[in-house]
Amino acid sequence: MSRQKVDVVIDRSRYDDANPDRSAYVALPGLTRELVIEISKQKNEPDWILQKRLQAFELFEQTPVPVWGPDLSELDLDQIVYYVRPDAQESTKWEDLPEDIRRTAERIGVPEAERQMLGGAGFQYDSNIVYHNLKKDLEEKGVIFENMDVAIQKYPELVKKYFMTKCIPINDHKFIMLHGAVWSGGTFIYVPPGVKVDLPLQAYFRMNAQRGGQFEHTLIIADKGSEVSYIEGCSSPVYTQGSLHAGCVELFVLEGAKIRYMSIENWSKNTYNLNTKRAIVEKNGRVEFLNGNMGSHRTMLYPCSVLVGEGASSDSLGIAFAGPGQHQDTGSKVIHAAPHTSSIIRAKSISKGGGISSYRGLV
Repeated sequence: MSRQKVDVVIDRSRYDDANPDRSAYVALPGLTRELVIEISKQKNEPDWILQKRLQAFELFEQTPVPVWGPDLSELDLDQIVYYVRPDAQESTKWEDLPEDIRRTAERIGVPEAERQMLGGAGFQYDSNIVYHNLKKDLEEKGVIFENMDVAIQKYPELVKKYFMTKCIPINDHKFIMLHGAVWSGGTFIYVPPGVKVDLPLQAYFRMNAQRGGQFEHTLIIADKGSEVSYIEGCSSPVYTQGSLHAGCVELFVLEGAKIRYMSIENWSKNTYNLNTKRAIVEKNGRVEFLNGNMGSHRTMLYPCSVLVGEGASSDSLGIAFAGPGQHQDTGSKVIHAAPHTSSIIRAKSISKGGGISSYRGLV
């Protein structure tokens, strides 16, 4: 029997075009202590957040760029723009957004997906969330689905307990230190005990700025016996100069709870995608990771599950595509730190035209 040859092509036409820059604030390239303070000031953050940012910045300054993974020698951190505030306020109505931002969201398909299959949706443009909405029935059940910046103001004690503490601390590695200093936007989800969120929640992160950096923070807490599914999508237009994505995802799966986390990362081929995702899973809890990596110039991404409770489990499926000029260094990590825990890791990859897909994992 003969096999039919399949030519895999990723159509990026809906992602590649940038909007004209109409930002309300664009930081100068490079990272300074003054910029870290300015970001916190513009967001009117409590002092404990500012102090955590400054600690992370000091650690970042002292720590060299890692050399054990893909070649990052062309990444010029002094040329990255670390904070770009769009000229748009957060809204619960798509029609209230500036026309070009709304058109971008529609081209990517976020409003349509929200109408058809989502319990709530968020849309981040450069450094800020510009759209966020949750279905009323979920709100009535006590589900919290907020922009991370808003959550700090509305739920300070809950955020302070979990944010960059025991899951992904600010000293974890060079790019988490960077993230801790300049993070902006992202998603905060809390699901009360016993509540099952039937429809997925979604956030989409769009980077528009040239030489931009995006550093969204995702924090999800599934309390005892609860369940939630969450989808993240990411993209950026094509530029000749490098961009940087260094997001952070923290998942807390409490006793008997379940989180299904799904992410499709389709950054442009000039973007360095240096992302960190980790879950802490307590007794009889379960986390499921589904990750697709198709864009970016260099990717370093290794979702990790830490199984700290008896009977905890983890399932991870990763799919990577590397075309010309791309290196996808991806994989999964599971730490079995309690009796009778179980995990499954499945990884599939495609390389084409000189692209490199490498698997890096650990159990």
